[in-house]
Amino acid sequence: MTDEEAAIRQLVETWMVASRRGDLETVLDLMTDDVVFMVPGKEPFGRQAFAAAFKGMGETKVDGASEIVELKVLGDWAYIRNRIDMSATPPGGKPVRRSGYTLTLLRKEADGRWRLARDANLLAG
Repeated sequence: MTDEEAAIRQLVETWMVASRRGDLETVLDLMTDDVVFMVPGKEPFGRQAFAAAFKGMGETKVDGASEIVELKVLGDWAYIRNRIDMSATPPGGKPVRRSGYTLTLLRKEADGRWRLARDANLLAG
């Protein structure tokens, strides 16, 4: 495994841990300023909409697991095909489970850090 691949794997792990903790600032730091998310049934959206949705979850507990199925570094860009299993449990509610694949493009920024730039999320219930 190259240093670049290890850095990308660490980014994914940091994202998962920060999501479990409800740590929005850490998650936002892992994405580019011009990030675009694509999910079924919605128009593509960026950082502000992501942050609003994250905050809107309130006390919902998020848990999940991520498995990188494919990772390829192409200069200052990389992609990962990732399998995610996650659940979101609202206070006093039942867990909502989603699983499936994402296709994520990452960009190495001027500071030398990899950040998520584009994400196509295909998780289904």
